[in-house]
Amino acid sequence: MLRKLPLETFRVFEAAARHGNFSAAARELGVTQAAVSRRIQALEAVLGRPLFTRRGRHIALTADGSDLHRRTTGALDYLAEALEPFAPMRHGAPVSVVAAGSVSHLWLGAEIRAFARDHPEAAVRLVTSDALRDLADDRHDLTVLYTRGAHPRWHLVELFPERLVPVASPGYLAARGLTPPLAPAEIAALDLVDYERFNAHWVSLADWAEAQGLAPQRARVTFSSYWLAVEAALEGDGVALGSLGLMARHLAAGRLVALGPEPLETGYGYWLGLPRGRTVSPEAMALYHRLAEAAAPG
Repeated sequence: MLRKLPLETFRVFEAAARHGNFSAAARELGVTQAAVSRRIQALEAVLGRPLFTRRGRHIALTADGSDLHRRTTGALDYLAEALEPFAPMRHGAPVSVVAAGSVSHLWLGAEIRAFARDHPEAAVRLVTSDALRDLADDRHDLTVLYTRGAHPRWHLVELFPERLVPVASPGYLAARGLTPPLAPAEIAALDLVDYERFNAHWVSLADWAEAQGLAPQRARVTFSSYWLAVEAALEGDGVALGSLGLMARHLAAGRLVALGPEPLETGYGYWLGLPRGRTVSPEAMALYHRLAEAAAPG
C-alpha cells in the first residue's frame, strides 16, 4: 500500500509537521488547505494510526507522527542531496533566501515583504526549513544560520545574539494581577507554553528553568514548532521563551512583555550569510545590506 502513495504525500506530511499548521503548509506548497488535509488523511488511513492531534486551529504530532517526521525528513534530505549534481544552473532566478521557520515567521518574512515593496523589480523566494542541510546549501543566495559565527560555505555577519527571556501577553498578566519583573520561581508556576527541540543546540523553557536552578518544569502545552509557542503566548495562552532579537517587534509594540530575570545568553546567535563560492546578483546584495541594517538590537 505504501508504494501506491505518491512522493508528494510525504512532502505534504513533512511540511505540515514542520509548520505545525495545515494552512502554513498549504501556502508553502502552493496548494489548498483541503488538499493538505486529504493527503494527511490518506497517509493516516494507510498507516492505520493518527499522526497528528488537533487542538483547535493548531496541530501537534503524535508519538508515531514524530517518529515518521524524523524518518521522512531524513529520506527527503537524502533524496535532495542525491539530486544536487543534476540541479540546473540558475539564470535570472529570484533571490533565494533560506531560513528556519522561527526566523521566517517572526522576523525575516516582514523584512522581505518590506524589501519587495521598495524593490518591485526584484523577485525574492523565501525557503523555510529547519533542516541543517537546507540551511547550509550555498546554492541559495542568502541564508540565516543559528550558529556561533563560522561556516565553511558562508561569509557570515551577525544579525543579533541569542538572548532568551520568558514572555507573555499584557492580557495574560493583567488577568492574573502580575507586574514584571517576576522571579524565576514565579514564572515557572505559570502556564508554560514550550516547543519540541529538533536541534540539540536549541533552548527550551525546560532548559531555561534548569539554568535558573529550578527543578524540571512541565509545560501545559508543547508545540511542534517554536513560532507556534510564541503565537500561543501572543494569544494569551501562557508564557513562552522569547529570543529578544526575534521578539523585538512584538516587544516594542507591547504585544508581548518580558517577564525577567536577566536574559539567558547562550553563545549562539542568528547570522546572515553570503555564499563563499560565488558572487550573487545585485538584487541579492541589496537585500543582504537591508537585512544587515534592519537586524533587531540584541
